[in-house]
Amino acid sequence: MENNWVCIYSTSKLFNAEMAKDILYENGIPAVIINKQDSTYLFGFQEIYVERDHAVIAKHILQKAEFN
Repeated sequence: MENNWVCIYSTSKLFNAEMAKDILYENGIPAVIINKQDSTYLFGFQEIYVERDHAVIAKHILQKAEFN
């Protein structure tokens, strides 16, 4: 991943990360999920990354969709 991508959302639940990514995609914002969750003990987070240029609007879209 290039250096111009930033984390805008993190969650411990994969389905929340998938829903957030889909909402961003529907609004024309490319996003990726980075899984930083331990597979054995299930602690850690799923993080959503977007390009730096889209970070503010992406955060606004997720906030409007009630992803806090």
